[in-house]
Amino acid sequence: MDNVFQVAINTLNHAGKIGRIDKRVMEILQAPKRIQEFRIPLKLENGGFKVFPAYRVHYCDALGPCRNGTRIRPNLTLDEIKALGLFMTIKHCAAAIPAGGAKGGIQADPAELTTNDMERLVRAFVRSLSPKGPWADVPGADIGTGEQAMAWMLDEYEQITGTHCPAAINDKPAILGGSLGGEEATGRGVFITLKAAAEDMGLALSKSTAVVQGFGQVGSALAGLLHAAGARIVAVSDVFGGVRNTQGIDITALKTHVAETGKVVGFPGTDPVTNADLFGLNCDIIVPAAVQSVIHKGNAADVKAKLIVEGANGPVTTEADEILAAKGVAIVPDVVANSGGATVCHFERTQGLSDQYWDLKTVNAMLEKRILAAYRDAAETARAHEGSTLRIGTWISALKKIEKAMQLRGWV
Repeated sequence: MDNVFQVAINTLNHAGKIGRIDKRVMEILQAPKRIQEFRIPLKLENGGFKVFPAYRVHYCDALGPCRNGTRIRPNLTLDEIKALGLFMTIKHCAAAIPAGGAKGGIQADPAELTTNDMERLVRAFVRSLSPKGPWADVPGADIGTGEQAMAWMLDEYEQITGTHCPAAINDKPAILGGSLGGEEATGRGVFITLKAAAEDMGLALSKSTAVVQGFGQVGSALAGLLHAAGARIVAVSDVFGGVRNTQGIDITALKTHVAETGKVVGFPGTDPVTNADLFGLNCDIIVPAAVQSVIHKGNAADVKAKLIVEGANGPVTTEADEILAAKGVAIVPDVVANSGGATVCHFERTQGLSDQYWDLKTVNAMLEKRILAAYRDAAETARAHEGSTLRIGTWISALKKIEKAMQLRGWV
């Protein structure tokens, strides 16, 4: 599998060259500003003992305090966290959010931990960060974490500081100061950008077929919205495997099946399909909504879709990008497509700082306005720079904002 940080750096440097970004700015962005790397010793509830590697990366804070993302998964690496920190930096710029990019994570398998183990691990992570609050670094959720983990994080932060500060942690439950619409925000944002891109291509969703890789929080929300729009979803997969039905899958029933069994495999009325074969299926739209580097030089040539919308971070490698561009496949990049979560996290922090909370209709309307503006800006920037794709257009637009901020601060 391609190194996701190198993929991110390749994109950064390509965009910087086409956009003629200041070389000193580019030099700064070759690596994170700050890396916290530590180990968490934990006595397990079953009597065992384990030490968990953990990280927090602040990639760039030229535009504001670092924010977002805490990932817990077995094969987590520092390079993965660095890449995600860079993606968050660009994502915040693309969505016009005054924030820097950050990401954190713990190398652990949540499936092997009890609820008590998870709580103590998450609280220990917060203590190790020596958290400084909403004007410095705001952690949020990612793969392997969710509202409960964020509630523990917030409580630990408030126990440490002796203050109540809902803006210190993102993606928490609404009753603790979280934003309505937060859980569905990333999937909704993917759908909004997918719909806009399809319209630009003259592709009617009600007559389109789609494949969704990943059926977690992002993929399931996106699939539900896509299904409701009349698209025929012909295949869905998760970490255990996939299912397909060329006549279309009932997403509402599939969600019930997953809630009961924990996986999409075995859903009645479907045939099995492997994740390896998924991207070669006949369809109009593919949404990779799981992990990075799943479309690569080994399978990109098999893609038959006209449109790829990146629900995951970094799902298409640099070499695959080139192959797909040559095939005429349009790609809505992760830093625009899945920025809905980061955008609603921005709304969440704003609400927490003001102690004024918005209804769901307001949140969704503001999300759509902001993410469509990001998509249109990326498209306009791409058109203005010869040889640019939508991905490169997004990065150029973001880098110009970072360049201006660094120049004004006197960094370069």
